[in-house]
This record gives sequence, C-alpha cells and structure tokens, in this order.
Amino acid sequence: MATSKIKVGDTVRVIAGKSKGIEGKVTAVDHKKMRVTVEGANKVTKHMKPSMANQNGGIVEQEAPMDISNVMLLVDGQTTRVGFSVENGKKVRVAKKTGKVID
Repeated sequence: MATSKIKVGDTVRVIAGKSKGIEGKVTAVDHKKMRVTVEGANKVTKHMKPSMANQNGGIVEQEAPMDISNVMLLVDGQTTRVGFSVENGKKVRVAKKTGKVID
C-alpha cells in the first residue's frame, strides 16, 4: 500500500461534504479504509447507553470519520497537494504549491 499523504496531527481543511470549509487537526487515520477523523468536522449525534464511563448516557455529539479525499493539507494557511521526494536518504513529504518540506 502507498504511503499516506495525511498523518495524525496535520492541519487540514475539509473540501467536500457537510463540513466543507472547516479547518482542524487530524485526530485519527484509518489506512485500510482510507478515512480520517478531523476535530470539529463531520459531527454526528450518537445515542449512548449508561455505562461506567458515562453514568447518565444520553445523546452525545462526536466527530465521525470521513473519506481522506475530502480533506486537503494546509501549509502556511494554504491548501496544497502532497508529493514525496528523497532528501538525505530519507523519504519526505513535500508541498506541491510551495515546494516546502513538510516533515
């Protein structure tokens, strides 16, 4: 499988769906299903039963995973596509718009 262009901790902007335009940090990446969870985006309500962790239960609002193609990486406040290059014998991510090394 190819290396993922979006990683946990990246700042991204949602470019499609009901949360379009929202910017946030990536909290989880599912490489098998190619889905990401972004804080503050794609909020869903979930009905929770009472449990030891949540004594009252009730309706909880939380972020749901969305397809990785619906987000775009932010570098210096601009959305950009991501490429790869080898520098000093190490594979690094590069912002296509600016040519800047991301990590």
